[in-house]
Amino acid sequence: MQDEARLPVVIVGGLHADARRTVVDRLLHAVPGSVALHHDLSTATEGTVLRLVRDASGELSRGGAQLVNDCACCALREDLVPELERLADSGLTRLVVVELWDSVEPKAMAEVVVAHGVDTVRLTNVITAVDPALVLPCLANGDDLAEAGLAAAPGDQRTVGDTWARQLEYAPVVAVVESEDADEEDRALLTQLHPTARQVDAESTKLTELAFAGFDVEAAAAAQHPACALLPQEADEAGVTTFVWRRHRPFHPERLYQALEDLCCAAARSRGRFWLADRPDTLLAWDAAGGALCVESAGPWLASLPDAAWDLVPPVRRAAAALDWHPEHGDRCQHLVFTSPGLDGDELARVLESCLLTDDEYAAGPEAWKNLPAAFDSLLDPVG
Repeated sequence: MQDEARLPVVIVGGLHADARRTVVDRLLHAVPGSVALHHDLSTATEGTVLRLVRDASGELSRGGAQLVNDCACCALREDLVPELERLADSGLTRLVVVELWDSVEPKAMAEVVVAHGVDTVRLTNVITAVDPALVLPCLANGDDLAEAGLAAAPGDQRTVGDTWARQLEYAPVVAVVESEDADEEDRALLTQLHPTARQVDAESTKLTELAFAGFDVEAAAAAQHPACALLPQEADEAGVTTFVWRRHRPFHPERLYQALEDLCCAAARSRGRFWLADRPDTLLAWDAAGGALCVESAGPWLASLPDAAWDLVPPVRRAAAALDWHPEHGDRCQHLVFTSPGLDGDELARVLESCLLTDDEYAAGPEAWKNLPAAFDSLLDPVG
């Protein structure tokens, strides 16, 4: 089906509920024939998800969706596309603004819309609504979502900080509301956290244009994948610093493990990819916010794959590997980025350098590295 015949859908998300509603209301008033679709997950403890549909004049309908597998987000996914298809079939709607509930992450919803609504709807953009005064408080919040009353399922183990970071960094458009409490440090932090985003005033006419601009779900996923993520560059403005650390020598697993707490607490946000001497084939992802760190395997380094497997690797992944290529280690590298107000880059560099193999350890070679203490087994190979 031609694009013109499919109903445009824009996703608006983010933990900043007031900012999100401001953006949604702006779009509803600016685009005649637009409606907002919102699933309220706050009723999930009662076994249902509340679906609300409204336009610029007020509420049009409400209904309930049953929980699926005791998971509110699952219920949202099951109900979202049929509701979009219903709106598309009516022929009366020019734009659907999907307003995500507070802790719902846009990546999953964007992929659902693209995968299952292909015949009737088209995703035209993803926008995260931001109150700049709340960027640091949300990012530095290490509380579990459950503690904040924002869990999307009984077993939701995400934190406020890491959820907010992903909401912000996935969206190509950041809609910023006016805030008397925000200062230059807040705005610099926002820019450095997601420097490739298109920042737009939530009240501007540009917001409407960007709602229809188009969205590439595959490119958005690649930009977040640890192997080829578009990580921020060095920056220093208004007291906020982004420190980029790149090396090719592997980490000593035990020394790095012992330094994890200091490293993840050194910045409001840090992310990237790295490798351990005792796990030379595994690309490891580093993702920290609010003092909480997630380390996990992101698959193999390309250098560890047979040549025949390279044809199966997406071009964007091969391009990222080529940029990091080392004659001895291939694409294996340390590429970590730390962003925070008051960041001490010199101290960070000192700690990171101390975690690399020493000259003598490095000279012993890969066979000897395999016998180093397997300190990360508890994180990467949990039992049960």
